Amino acid sequence: GAIVVSSKMEYEDALEFGISREKLHVIPMGVDIPDAPFEDGRDKDSPLNILFVGRIARVRRVELILQAVGQLSIPCKVTIVGGEEKTSSLSKSGYLDELKNLCEDLGISDLVAFAGPKPPEDLPSYYRAADVFVYPSLYENFAQPILEAASYGVPVIATPVGIASEIIKDEETGFLVTDNPARLSYALEQLVDPSVRKNLGQKLREIVRNKFAWNQIMDQYMDLY
Repeated sequence: GAIVVSSKMEYEDALEFGISREKLHVIPMGVDIPDAPFEDGRDKDSPLNILFVGRIARVRRVELILQAVGQLSIPCKVTIVGGEEKTSSLSKSGYLDELKNLCEDLGISDLVAFAGPKPPEDLPSYYRAADVFVYPSLYENFAQPILEAASYGVPVIATPVGIASEIIKDEETGFLVTDNPARLSYALEQLVDPSVRKNLGQKLREIVRNKFAWNQIMDQYMDLY
């Protein structure tokens, strides 16, 4: 039988578990491509609107976004969409409170909005309002929010996890970062210019449209069957 994995990272994991290459097929998750691309209507002096979407768990390293913003010299605001979730019985809860305390310690509480969990139908308005999507996770199999943001033409800054390493070429279609907040600050500063954001966002949207639109994905499944 065939085994379908959704990313190169899952493929490598499956090989390590001893599944033979012949059985493995990489078919990613798909995304609905919005009709109207992202339009950056803000002027160059308005604050950079930074977005994170995802379950708030320690593995996502949301604190890196806050630490990077604490180092920024440009006006910005951060919106964090998602509810706290314990990823295992071992991880202690209270991560969201730690993040809020960190905002206070860094003096950026007035720049950061914790929007809480949102249903899927509410997410488009957040993607459309964002100037940049940041996802500094330690580990992901796929990372669907990266794909969703990219489908709206929002520039993405992410660690090379899940789908990010397949669609982002550093400084060409987005920014790949490490666990160093200074590197993340640098990437954010490169995106102050609306024309740079538009250029990167359009490239990313085109890659997603060509590789990850649901109709493309369904064709791959039909070929497999």
